[in-house]
Amino acid sequence: MQAARLPNPGPTTEAPQARPEPLLYLGALNKTFGPVAALSGLQASVGPGEFVTVVGPSGCGKSTLFNIVAGLEEPDAGGILRFEGKSCHAADLLGRVSFMPQRDLLFPWRNVVDNAILALEVEGMPRDQARAKALKMLPEFGLAGFEKQYPNQLSGGMRQRVALMRTFLFERDLMLLDEPFGALDALTRAMMQRWLLDVWQKYRRTILFITHDVDEAIFLGDRVLVMTARPGSVKLEQVVDLPRPRRPEIVTSPEFVRLKRTLLDAIEEESMKSFQSSIAQEKPQ
Repeated sequence: MQAARLPNPGPTTEAPQARPEPLLYLGALNKTFGPVAALSGLQASVGPGEFVTVVGPSGCGKSTLFNIVAGLEEPDAGGILRFEGKSCHAADLLGRVSFMPQRDLLFPWRNVVDNAILALEVEGMPRDQARAKALKMLPEFGLAGFEKQYPNQLSGGMRQRVALMRTFLFERDLMLLDEPFGALDALTRAMMQRWLLDVWQKYRRTILFITHDVDEAIFLGDRVLVMTARPGSVKLEQVVDLPRPRRPEIVTSPEFVRLKRTLLDAIEEESMKSFQSSIAQEKPQ
């Protein structure tokens, strides 16, 4: 018996999956300080769980950008700022993101645990409860057995781990890290980068990370944003299509070197613009 032939339904196309709403969206942001334009038309977004790194020439407005996202500075009127899908002012973000500046800012009179729980105490959590929470997290940050040590008894890398632990304990979906490893020696810095990736992959917080180190930007990031010379905007958004977890030897792979060359070309072009601008300003009128 011949099988019945079903009607041909014709070609089918699956509906494309909608991209998740960015956790943070910045549109056409401007910021001036008197006659100086720090940011001009900056546009960027950060998706939930992303690790986005930011590089650019000195004075390009990276810190100004972070101060806006942290709620410490308001952009000029006319830009768009959205967080968790809602329009907001920069001041609305104060306390809604966790922010680690370049220096660890540990209090010398507080031990490791009491430095780590500072933000929790400010929020009103009882000290005993905050300490218990911190003690559970110490091993993940390589600080087990050091809970009673004071900052002057710690190495630079350990101080940075305490500061990062404090930032993680302040449980916010978006973390701003402003060159947290900039003052460390090369070997300690490389170890801290690998450790940070391990912690990030476990907690999957969204991270926006400033660095002057192109290798660090590529090794850590899902995407790298290259900023222009002042006034700062995003010149290049580079996807880092390297597999995770990332091993130390990946920095010598052809794919890594290709990405590095692309980023260095963009940064060097903007650095030259910044240099030429500074020379022009120094010439007598």
